[in-house]
Amino acid sequence: MFYFFQEQFIFLNGKKLNKNYQYQFLNTFNELFIRTKDDTLINAVHFKLENPKGIILFCHGNKGNLIKWGNRVSYLLDYNYEVILFDYRNYGKSLGAFNEQKMYQDALQVYQYVNTMYSEDKIVVYGYSIGCTFATKIAEKYKPKHLVLESPFYSLKKAVQKAFFLVPTFLLKYKFKTHTFFKNVQVPICIFQGKKDRVTPIKGAKKLFQLNNNPVNSFITLEEGTHHNIRTFKLYKQKLQEIL
Repeated sequence: MFYFFQEQFIFLNGKKLNKNYQYQFLNTFNELFIRTKDDTLINAVHFKLENPKGIILFCHGNKGNLIKWGNRVSYLLDYNYEVILFDYRNYGKSLGAFNEQKMYQDALQVYQYVNTMYSEDKIVVYGYSIGCTFATKIAEKYKPKHLVLESPFYSLKKAVQKAFFLVPTFLLKYKFKTHTFFKNVQVPICIFQGKKDRVTPIKGAKKLFQLNNNPVNSFITLEEGTHHNIRTFKLYKQKLQEIL
């Protein structure tokens, strides 16, 4: 049962959206579709600014589609960076079936699209939770200005073992081995991690951080941080301002 229905536990993609659905965000944006190598379509929104310093490519968490995340990431515009945000395949308006390798390729293609508008020294790749795996894959392959990870996990197996002790992880079809990409990243990395995060505990994030010895990397611990409130802390805002 777990083997055949595991997607329902991993990918909480919510309600699928009709292709004619009209997004309503407070900030100026363009909607776009990026065609993948296997001829499916990935839906994205690009939040625009008049004179931006650069752009943030945001890889969102496993729960919810662009309706949720478009509002969630709007605060990043305050740093004078545009934001591009995409739905994974089978989320929102994005087509295709869940497939780990194809999802990596989708993320890389979104980055390639962003790179047609901005040089790499103006692109910051940001991952949240499961999105950290895709963000790290991008930073392993390319050289953006910075890789920012909020509440990352070492691997999906480790995260599942921590959250659901009795789950037979040998049946997992999805690996999401963030650690295998992380050690090869050559650009500056910043990890934000809440000490009270029970979804992706700090122990795994610290173990991940130790795999890359770039002296410019930073690990920011939020003492009262959980999996959902990191962006509210002054220390987070100060460090993000420094990076951007």
